[in-house]
Amino acid sequence: MQTDFSPTSLVDPQVKTSEKIIRSCVHCGFCTATCPTYVLLGNELDSPRGRIYLIKNMLERNEKPTPEVVQHLDRCLSCLSCMTTCPSGVNYMHLIDHARSHIEKNYRRPLADRVLRSVLGVVIPNAKIFELLVQLGTPFRRPLLWFASATRSKRLASMIRLLPQSTPRRSLMTRGATKPSQVSRGRVALLTGCAQRVLRPEINDAAANLLTRNGFEVIPSTAGCCGALVHHLGHENDAATAARRNIDAWIAEIEGSGLEAIIITASGCGTVVKDYHHILRDDLLYLEKARRVTRIVYDISEFIDKIGLIFTNQNTVSNLRVAYHSACSLQHGQKVNDAPKRILTAAGFSVKDVPEGHLCCGSAGTYNILQPKIADRLKARKVANIESTGSDVVATGNIGCITHLSTTLSVPIVHTVELLNWAAGGEIPNELKVKP
Repeated sequence: MQTDFSPTSLVDPQVKTSEKIIRSCVHCGFCTATCPTYVLLGNELDSPRGRIYLIKNMLERNEKPTPEVVQHLDRCLSCLSCMTTCPSGVNYMHLIDHARSHIEKNYRRPLADRVLRSVLGVVIPNAKIFELLVQLGTPFRRPLLWFASATRSKRLASMIRLLPQSTPRRSLMTRGATKPSQVSRGRVALLTGCAQRVLRPEINDAAANLLTRNGFEVIPSTAGCCGALVHHLGHENDAATAARRNIDAWIAEIEGSGLEAIIITASGCGTVVKDYHHILRDDLLYLEKARRVTRIVYDISEFIDKIGLIFTNQNTVSNLRVAYHSACSLQHGQKVNDAPKRILTAAGFSVKDVPEGHLCCGSAGTYNILQPKIADRLKARKVANIESTGSDVVATGNIGCITHLSTTLSVPIVHTVELLNWAAGGEIPNELKVKP
């Protein structure tokens, strides 16, 4: 794609990087076939190719973004399906991230939008505040949903639906490291995250239990939120701060007792953590540290596939049909496609592929809150495809997908590692327990 950036604007390293990305696009249109918003809306400006044109014009002219441009860029899920499809290797992820940052610096959103985005950016990454609000809100879930319906607030309703049906218990990982009687395979750090450790603490517990029984000492990360949420809101400084904090914590462990790996159970977090070296590319103090850290970052399914496990409950799980929902951040963002299905099959489950598995479910971080109409349409489409498999349970690798889809699915949805832990002698997932 031809560009016309001024020499002055190209002095900015971010603009220079984005200009190279834009020029790599040959506007072939392959991306339109796999873009969820284009598939739904049929508008060229709601496709990756259309958005690249909008970003090109916005950055070339160095103008304040218009409401129309912001609307079309806000509708992007950052599912990165376009990157999987693109034959030219266009790094759309880094381009849309830059565009969001540019919008946050140069566009004044309506007051309601500013307040909501600020609340999301402060509350969810802070696990203590988020946990308190979940504990306070969960008992009043039904009346709050009624209020949201009465006031016709789709965004409020979307937030309330994400509350669990009952107050979650405290994760075992908050009590410290889990250590086997004999550490035979090394020491790993588990990113406990923010939203996941509050909404579904059993996910991290299952990962820790599984790894501990297989000879690993598992330590909870002392860092905090990975920065993914604020990163996708366009708050680049906050994302960089989170990255530096995590890197400092992990480097201290690496140089202390050592780490074999940094394990992540929320694939949305994993995609951003693996990109820390790009987020901090202009920080000479942290760039090499970031590279050192990202070299040992693994999604939990990726790590289990690498180390290999012995499954002891194969007879128990062999008749269970599992629909594997591949989270966008895992299949498109991290290119981890076959490992989860391979290890589920090795564990004894009958694994089913979901039709249109490349299309996003509509969760996408806070997208289901900020863009509830589109998110609900994508969810309905995804649920119909999942249920067409006739499966008994759904497995996926991202907390966002779990909370988003669980509000509509007629079958349980759990994290992949919960099923693997069960198959390897651990506890059966709560969602699969027979209710009295």
